[in-house]
Amino acid sequence: MKKGYKINEIWIHIIIWLCFFTLPIIIAIPELEEIRIDFIFRGLSSACLFYINYLVLVPRLLLKKKIFLYIIVSIGVLVSFNYLLRNFYPIPPLEKLDKYLELENDRPIKNLKYIIPAIFSFAFFLLGGIFSLMVDFYKREQTAKEIEAKRTENELRFLKTQLNPHFLFNSLNSVYSLVRNKSNEAPEAVITLSELMRYMLYEANQEIVFLKKEIEYIKNYVSLQRLRLANSENVKLLIKGNYEDKKIYPLLLISFIENAFKYGTDFKGNTIIDIKIQVEENTLKVTINNIIGTYKKNEDSSGIGLTNIKNRLELLYKDAHTLYIKEEENYYKVDLTLTLQ
Repeated sequence: MKKGYKINEIWIHIIIWLCFFTLPIIIAIPELEEIRIDFIFRGLSSACLFYINYLVLVPRLLLKKKIFLYIIVSIGVLVSFNYLLRNFYPIPPLEKLDKYLELENDRPIKNLKYIIPAIFSFAFFLLGGIFSLMVDFYKREQTAKEIEAKRTENELRFLKTQLNPHFLFNSLNSVYSLVRNKSNEAPEAVITLSELMRYMLYEANQEIVFLKKEIEYIKNYVSLQRLRLANSENVKLLIKGNYEDKKIYPLLLISFIENAFKYGTDFKGNTIIDIKIQVEENTLKVTINNIIGTYKKNEDSSGIGLTNIKNRLELLYKDAHTLYIKEEENYYKVDLTLTLQ
């Protein structure tokens, strides 16, 4: 962005400098044989007028809201500029044009030799101010975008630091329940947990990951949960579609799945969870249905994962996702659609 801006600014300066040199000559076209070095000097003088407003007056007065002082100084600069050029470098064609109009017209426009140079000097001065305001506006816009990008990045990091401990606590509770019950599945649960932690530490720290790694992570998590459940026959995970080359921001789906396992067990100890992940071209569809069980929410800590994931979705897929969450006939349903990169 900045590089493009500098290139554009250079071209604008080139065009302006061409104007500085050509306009005084164009004015003298009727008397080309009399063009002298003073026309080039007038072009350089116009350039000075342009840059006085562009580099000094607008940045130091107008942009600092010293409007009255800016107007007074601008008038003084223009009057002084035109007075000096009029007395030291007059334009011969304009002198002759005044005399010609006096002879040919009953009511000639008087003092064109003053009016036309004043108009051009004011035009260049005004152009310098407009250009300075445009540059300032662009710089402010770029700075605002950079600040917003930095804020978004920091917010995402904060949300991920909140999400990871939340996941870790839930996973450790699952392993703890197996160890406490002296289950034969405890060693496998520890290995599965280590795979989950490896992904979180070494893979999920990247800005974006392959979807197949995220799905493998979900498979491991579901396997870990099945190990701790007394009855897991109604825990279903279906994955369809070609996702080998697709990418996704990490840890976006796990909170919905965690929530399903946390609340998807009824009073008889039956866990009913149906998870479907489907990839169609660049669209990822995730549906999760779980029975509304007997687990009571802790109002101080419940929903941390879901709140964070909603915020992350809004930041990362602002106009590229839809999310519907509802309770229906004793079931909790999540329907998420993402447009993948």
